[in-house]
Amino acid sequence: MRPCAQRGPIDSRKLENMRSLAFTKAHGAGNDFLIVEREDTNSLGLGPEDMPSLAVRMCSRRFGVGADGLEVVVSSENPSAFANAHLWNSDGSEAEISGNGTRCVAAYLTECWNAPARFLIETGAGVREVERVRRSHPEYEFRMSSDESSCRVLDDALVLEALGVRHRVVAVDVGNPQCVCRVDSFRFDWAAVGEALERHDHFPNGSNVSFVRIGRGEVGKKILEVRFWERGAGATLSSGTGSLGAAVAARHLGWVANQATIRTQGGDLAVDWDAGIRLTGPACIVARGRYEIGSHSANSDL
Repeated sequence: MRPCAQRGPIDSRKLENMRSLAFTKAHGAGNDFLIVEREDTNSLGLGPEDMPSLAVRMCSRRFGVGADGLEVVVSSENPSAFANAHLWNSDGSEAEISGNGTRCVAAYLTECWNAPARFLIETGAGVREVERVRRSHPEYEFRMSSDESSCRVLDDALVLEALGVRHRVVAVDVGNPQCVCRVDSFRFDWAAVGEALERHDHFPNGSNVSFVRIGRGEVGKKILEVRFWERGAGATLSSGTGSLGAAVAARHLGWVANQATIRTQGGDLAVDWDAGIRLTGPACIVARGRYEIGSHSANSDL
């Protein structure tokens, strides 16, 4: 790598005051994440109380690296899990789990921690098994498995008002809250409706929102075309847990059988009910670098 151009010598005292954090950027079907290690944040004196501010600044599309969320990786205290992934949304809020983010972490662990082909990742929603389906650096495919008991419909006939319109939705829990709304088309301001539903009084802790259109794939197979409004991140090109929520609601209501293709704006994901419920999709590592924390010290608490 060619070193950065310099204009004259650098004062060594300035170097001592500079702080930078190694990061990896990856995406799962366009849903992107920054991955850092807890050991590195600790070495910079950054504790849990600093993570919301760090996530906001690093995930900023204009003033940071840019991402939908920040995954902080550390060795798990659970002896059966290979690692722990702690997720912070781009707005600084804490999240239980991201399906796409977990696959991105799996790609990182494969390359940097020499993870096996099948292993467990501990998340805020519990332990999830990930299995490597395809490996071709920098592109991977992983299958994440969950117990069906952790993916359940809470209410299949819920009517909520948003922006003056009543919407019939399905409330689902897949480790985080999901609100699934079937639509005939996406020719409306679904992002505005999603934001209103996320903050609806029915969801005191907020909810992710998925708008689902039933379409036809190859050989007449049904596909679920989905648009996502994610709690703490806004409109995203894809969502792993949102895809799970849409599939769980669709199967519950008879829209699909025991497998579903989820067509997102960032690519296709697959959900099936073979030995539990499984989400399969891509994870691609796109960049590695160092985030210069010291350069923001005058404008943040970091």
